Amino acid sequence: MLLARTRAVPAEHTAVWTLSGDPAGVSGAREAVCRRLADWGLHALAPATELIVSKLVTNAIRHGSDPTATGIRLRLIRDRVLVCEVSDGSNTQPRLREADTTDENGRGLFLVARLCTRWGSRYGTRGKTIWTEQPIEGVGGS
Repeated sequence: MLLARTRAVPAEHTAVWTLSGDPAGVSGAREAVCRRLADWGLHALAPATELIVSKLVTNAIRHGSDPTATGIRLRLIRDRVLVCEVSDGSNTQPRLREADTTDENGRGLFLVARLCTRWGSRYGTRGKTIWTEQPIEGVGGS
């Protein structure tokens, strides 16, 4: 038997943005996230979350299926932890790897894993979502 307990998160504790596949939009996504964290009183999480968003959105643009067709969705959830989710139209499993010093790419997911306490991916009918969790206890706004 599988038992699951669910609870609703108040609407004011979530933020959702739909992004295009334009790499120039990554900076706007970072700015929007920082503004929302400030609204929630979670200023201390801004530097790490900004980098997480930058890496995940960039990966969705570069490695996701045609982002202009499905769009890229960025969502923040403020609950017991701060959850950051980036969804795209691809079903390709992300790979965590440690890049060599001469590699120009390949550090994004490794950095993301270092900045959060947990991360993972889940799949839906129209692609995947990469999610991260950061603790907010003691940061304020909880």
